[in-house]
Amino acid sequence: MKSEDIFERYSRQIFIEEIGLEGQKKISSSKVLVIGAGGLGSPVIQYLAAAGVGTLGVADFDEVELHNLNRQIIHNENTVGVLKVKSAETFVHNLNHQVSFIGIDTKINSLNAEDILSQYDIIVDGSDNFTARYLINDTCVKLGKPLVYGSILGFAGQTAVFNYKGSKNLRDLFPEPPFDEDIPDCDSLGVLGALPGIIGSMMTMQVLKIITELPVHPDQLTLVDTLHWRFQTIDF
Repeated sequence: MKSEDIFERYSRQIFIEEIGLEGQKKISSSKVLVIGAGGLGSPVIQYLAAAGVGTLGVADFDEVELHNLNRQIIHNENTVGVLKVKSAETFVHNLNHQVSFIGIDTKINSLNAEDILSQYDIIVDGSDNFTARYLINDTCVKLGKPLVYGSILGFAGQTAVFNYKGSKNLRDLFPEPPFDEDIPDCDSLGVLGALPGIIGSMMTMQVLKIITELPVHPDQLTLVDTLHWRFQTIDF
């Protein structure tokens, strides 16, 4: 795209005093990894691509299923049965062909986590189990990568920024993971479709603020209760 087309595309971001041209350049040169192309990952992928993130990695080894579609908005009926990373790639390409998309259709584990995460500036955790969350957290701590975290269930969600410029991480908040079988999840208790849109958008704002070096408040967990419409922050 010509420079004037780039300006036109991102003008509503560039017009923001705190972003400007320099901030947009930072966004366009950033490398972000989104782990999970599901409920949380979908709005994060959508808005990072729309913002013009230079390199967008997406890690997910699942296929799109029909029951995903109430909340995983980057997928559609035509991509049921398709790998989520392939569906996500098509979505991103159709939205913003300038974004360099890297699909990772391999499960992140203790053997490959460090190699995969090391290639990105910021990690976004949209995973759905504690084993993955603690592995991602511990790898970010080891590599010195900022981690934007979120989780959802039913009407409630939470989000935080971990390991940002030496800030606290998931183990400072919850030292040890619970047994997964003791924890309810979306498969058993469900999730209202708009909730991941809210939490995922909040996570994306944190990513963009980190990229553009705007104020971020780490060591703080934000709790969202959409049933009673309550928002709370807890310092830890």
